[in-house]
Amino acid sequence: MDRSTGTDESRSSTLREEVPWSENLTSYDREHFTIYLRILDACADNAGEEEMADLILGIDPALEPVRARKALRSHIDRANWMVTTG
Repeated sequence: MDRSTGTDESRSSTLREEVPWSENLTSYDREHFTIYLRILDACADNAGEEEMADLILGIDPALEPVRARKALRSHIDRANWMVTTG
């Protein structure tokens, strides 16, 4: 993955550790749609979780391993929901 494509400051400042869940698309989903796409693309490329947390979510997994893992898992689950159900 290319570090230059990391999240911008405004997007990372609104990033939640837990994605708000709903059976419909939410305003959070619309605001973070690009993040979901990047996560799905990174998963398809077999990127590591630490790399995705750092480069896509802007969370340093070395400094915040629990937060990085929790946020990434939540965003992966929501991205998968969007492509299979939503």
